[in-house]
Amino acid sequence: MLLKKFYEPRVFTDIHYVSVPLDAAYQSFMHGDFDFITDFAPLLVYAIDRGMAVTVLAGVHVGCFELFANEQIHSIADLRGKAIGVDAFNSPQQMFLAPIVAQVGIDPSKDVNWVVSPSVKPMQLFIDGKLDGFLGLPPEPQELHARRVGHVIVDSTADRPWSQYFCCMLASHSEFVRKYPIATKRVTRAILKAADLCATEPARAARLLVDGGFTQRYDYALQTLTELPYKWRDYDAEDTIRFYALRMREVGFIKSSPQKIIADGTDWRFLNEIKR
Repeated sequence: MLLKKFYEPRVFTDIHYVSVPLDAAYQSFMHGDFDFITDFAPLLVYAIDRGMAVTVLAGVHVGCFELFANEQIHSIADLRGKAIGVDAFNSPQQMFLAPIVAQVGIDPSKDVNWVVSPSVKPMQLFIDGKLDGFLGLPPEPQELHARRVGHVIVDSTADRPWSQYFCCMLASHSEFVRKYPIATKRVTRAILKAADLCATEPARAARLLVDGGFTQRYDYALQTLTELPYKWRDYDAEDTIRFYALRMREVGFIKSSPQKIIADGTDWRFLNEIKR
C-alpha cells in the first residue's frame, strides 16, 4: 500500500493511494511521490542497507506467504537443484525464499534454479508443471488452494520461525518523520487501527478492499484477512528487523549488520506511544 503525501502536518486533508510498478516503488518513494509505504520486512531491510532514507515505524501483520511444491517435493531440503519461480531477482519471493532454503543447508546462489519469465507469471508456470516450487503472496495462495494445485511445505502464518515475525511493516521517508512527527504518529495510528479492523471485522474490510478497487475477489480477500494474525501489539517489530537482517546478511543480500540496519532505519517512538 502506498500513501501519497499530504501538505498539512496535523490534519489529513489530501490522502491518496498511489499505484506504481513494484520494481519502481522505492525509486518513487525516494523521489517523494508518496510518504508512507507498507511493504515486506525483507524489502525494507534491503532498502535500508542500500542507503535509502527509509524509516520503519511498526509491524502490521504476521505471515501471508505460502511455499508451494509439486507432489515430488516433500520438504524444503528437497528443493536442492530444483526450479523455483520468482517475479524478479531480489523480488519479495526470492528474499523470503533464500533464507528459508539456507536454513536447511541449501546455498540459494548455487543450489536453486531461480526462474524469471518476462512473459509468464511464476504462478502460471507452477500450474503448468514447469516449476518445482513457488512462493505465493495473496491472493495467489488462495487461488492455488481453490484449484487444488500443489501442496504447501511452508505456511508463514503457522510454521516457525517465520510465524514469529512480522511479514508486512509500515515505513515512511526519513525526512518526513523528522519534519512531521505529529503527522507520522497519526498515520501510524491510523494504519494500526485499520489492522484492528481487519482482525475484528474481516468481512467489512474485505468489502472495502473490493469496493476500493484494490482486489477483485471478495472471497479471497476475506479468507486472507480471516487467516492473518494482526498482532501488532504482541509481536516485536525490532526483533523482526533484526531477524531478517541477520538472515539476509547470511545469504548475501545485504552487507550491513542487524544493529546498523536498526540504528539507521527504524524509529519505534510512535509505536511505543500508541501502545501505551
